[in-house]
Amino acid sequence: MLRDVLRKTLYDQRRSYPAWCLGVLLLVAMYVALWPSIKGQPSMRDFLAQMPEAFRNLFAMAGADMSTPVGYIQIELLSFMGPLLVLLYAVGAGSSSVAGEEDRRTLDLLLTTPVTRSRVVVDKALAMVAGTLGLATLLGLALVAEGALVGMDLPAGNVAAAMLHLALLGLVFGALSLAIGAGTGRLGLSRAIPVFVAVLAYVVNGLGGLVDWLTPMQKLSPFYQYAAHDPLRNGVSWSAVGVAVATVVALVLVAVAGFDRRDITS
Repeated sequence: MLRDVLRKTLYDQRRSYPAWCLGVLLLVAMYVALWPSIKGQPSMRDFLAQMPEAFRNLFAMAGADMSTPVGYIQIELLSFMGPLLVLLYAVGAGSSSVAGEEDRRTLDLLLTTPVTRSRVVVDKALAMVAGTLGLATLLGLALVAEGALVGMDLPAGNVAAAMLHLALLGLVFGALSLAIGAGTGRLGLSRAIPVFVAVLAYVVNGLGGLVDWLTPMQKLSPFYQYAAHDPLRNGVSWSAVGVAVATVVALVLVAVAGFDRRDITS
């Protein structure tokens, strides 16, 4: 088992991952249960219109109409809670990949096997990718299936596009966590820095259209690549996917390089 780092990492999540999946199902069920009391209510449009523009940009996707299924999911789930859930999972997976093993004093045992350091990092990254994509896929399936029960009809293809962008958003910060953990061995740093960067990126994207000096930085935010093209309405933006994938790959390569030349804490 130790010779296959990918399978071992996935096996180690056999207890925690079902809990994440249950959390996703319950989260979707909560929003779906509220939909019948909200659909078609013009007051919801008025409520959004009366919000300060800064709040609308931060907590609601531009142009979303909360009285429609797509607008409701955009505002209630995909603008904040969905990204938060996926980010927490991906950052946790990234930080535990190397820094977590080192903190638990299990990394030495792993490195005594005939597995190279680069293979350890790549397999850990693949496990993070598999887990994050699985979580986003389950979220999308739950939206379509549970939504159909209450007449909340969502376009399945566009839901899949939104989940792809959501997974990539999480993976950008998960890969950052992996790179910091592999390069420093510091579990706390590998969690705190990506969370801080994520909050900063969220604010930059939300206020970039309102604050002049933030506008040039807005397109650098992973949240811009995630939401600016509105995938739940318009489908996949392959240019945004390309930017996110390139960012993840670059950060994994940084993690490999950092881990290769670092002394391991025993």
